[in-house]
Amino acid sequence: MATCGSSFVISASSPKNTHTTRISSLRILTRPLYTSQNKLRPYNFRKNSVQVSAKYARNEALQYRKVGDSDLEISEITLGTMTFGEQNTEKEAHEMLSYSFEQGINALDTAEAYPIPMKKETQGRTDLYIGNWLKSQPRDKVILATKVCGYSERSSYLRDNAKVLRVDAENIKESVEKSLKRLKTDYIDLLQIHWPDRYVALFGEFFYDPLKWRPSIPFVEQLLAFKELIDEGKVRYIGVSNETSYGVMEFVHAAKVGLPKIVSIQNSYSLLVRCKFEADLVEVCHPNNCNVGLLCYSPLAGGALSGKYLDLNSEASKKGRMNLFPGYMERYNKSAAKEATMKYIEMAKKHGLTPVQLALGFARDRPFMTSSIIGATSLDQLKEDIDAFLTVERPLPAEVMADIEDIFKRYKDPAIL
Repeated sequence: MATCGSSFVISASSPKNTHTTRISSLRILTRPLYTSQNKLRPYNFRKNSVQVSAKYARNEALQYRKVGDSDLEISEITLGTMTFGEQNTEKEAHEMLSYSFEQGINALDTAEAYPIPMKKETQGRTDLYIGNWLKSQPRDKVILATKVCGYSERSSYLRDNAKVLRVDAENIKESVEKSLKRLKTDYIDLLQIHWPDRYVALFGEFFYDPLKWRPSIPFVEQLLAFKELIDEGKVRYIGVSNETSYGVMEFVHAAKVGLPKIVSIQNSYSLLVRCKFEADLVEVCHPNNCNVGLLCYSPLAGGALSGKYLDLNSEASKKGRMNLFPGYMERYNKSAAKEATMKYIEMAKKHGLTPVQLALGFARDRPFMTSSIIGATSLDQLKEDIDAFLTVERPLPAEVMADIEDIFKRYKDPAIL
């Protein structure tokens, strides 16, 4: 396997005038907590209890980090948009986009395949909603990330004349041209391969099946197609998604002959999905190695970690995508995943956190995290998610992390199919 030595070392950065004040890990507060401006920061005691919650007053702003060795400085939250055009109207989409950017989010994630579930009748609608919003925004203030589909025998409707989708020059160029038109923009800040052209274990599958190997488009050939689009000014940076260590290293190695290097990887990561990234991708993507930034999707495990699917008769569960679209993300509805979710929810309550605060606080604080992609189907959901980043002690207290690891030891990636 190719090695990835990189001369780039980018450290995380945050905007000027940003100050984070943490509650100490002491169980009892014996004096008031002050801000850097010497103003009293309010805090609340639980009645008849001396245990300090892991929650604290709102920060001044989100934090920002470089994406790999690009010059993209991205907010620690990226707005996910895959429900726009299926579960959300255009009006709702615009409200969530505007609210997100008002709160300091500066990046949004879309794909030519959206909305989800993928259907010919709705394909591209997400981009159209975004494009109509984007034309009223200062373009240079928005990091626009989208994705070109990988190998697919079922989604040929995305192309004018193709029976099978591939990640080759013809498919990539057609995808980008159509995306630019729908998004009403001249360029894409970050173009990622949604899933690889070659066979890999995808979407809940964990183990590689060697019998499913198939010939694929060479890495160099894929990069050559991206280079042409970058040279034309239509794409700024490229990345991968649902990728493995082998794929990341091959792409980085292939780029050493003067081709564009990938700067990001968009993979699933949450309390319920950790092993695939933590086992070896953490090392591969490290700033001192390949320097590829993680933009994690499903930090709430498709909403499962909110606990709403534990009661199948609840209104929230009935409106959730796992019930609206039978079979969708069913890996999170398995008994083991549900058991683990219940343990995390009980533990969150013990520490004075909501399930959402625990799950998003955990993802936020991972040392290898560049940005977490947060999707919502309502403004209230979105507000709760953003507030979890801004109001929960940073980093989570050591005792909270210790309890997370205790549960993880018993339920290692319970969503594996």
